[in-house]
Amino acid sequence: MLIVAGVLAVAVACGYLWLARPRAEPDRAPPVAVSSVALVASAPSSPAGLLVHVLGKVRRPGLVTLPAGARVADAIRAAGGTRPGATTGALNLARPVVDGEQIPVGVAGASPLPLASGPAPPGAAPSDAPVNLNTATSDDLQRLPGVGPVLAARILAYRTEHGSFRSVDQLQEVSGIGPRRFADLKSQVRT
Repeated sequence: MLIVAGVLAVAVACGYLWLARPRAEPDRAPPVAVSSVALVASAPSSPAGLLVHVLGKVRRPGLVTLPAGARVADAIRAAGGTRPGATTGALNLARPVVDGEQIPVGVAGASPLPLASGPAPPGAAPSDAPVNLNTATSDDLQRLPGVGPVLAARILAYRTEHGSFRSVDQLQEVSGIGPRRFADLKSQVRT
């Protein structure tokens, strides 16, 4: 009887140790602080690579660093790929990425960025289409009158902290946009 009790105790101890063993956890990206987003948005691109914000239906949304010449497909892969059942929708997976851009994957209402993203050449006619505040990159915002790198970074930081803009009027809550600047911008932006 004593031997049976000893064997049973060893079996229970082995079972407990088996269940208490360390297990590999999936890699989770740490939450991005608003202050770091503002700093990243205004930082110049580094020769080491491109910094891109991938969000939406990817396994690890957040900031990813890519080599120069990377494509949208590379950014999605660096963010762990799409979640099961998610699609990339109208995203052009072959489009080269631009430093500081945001890539929304499977986000309803997010429009893909145009092929040529970057500041408009001097003397070029501005686009007639209003800029979407919820999908615009820093470069898109800097095409607006009176918006430079610092104000574009503040708009992106506000969007990151508060979520999508629900109305154009909400733009007035961004530090540095007063009544006069808002009057200049309101007809050139949308949500």
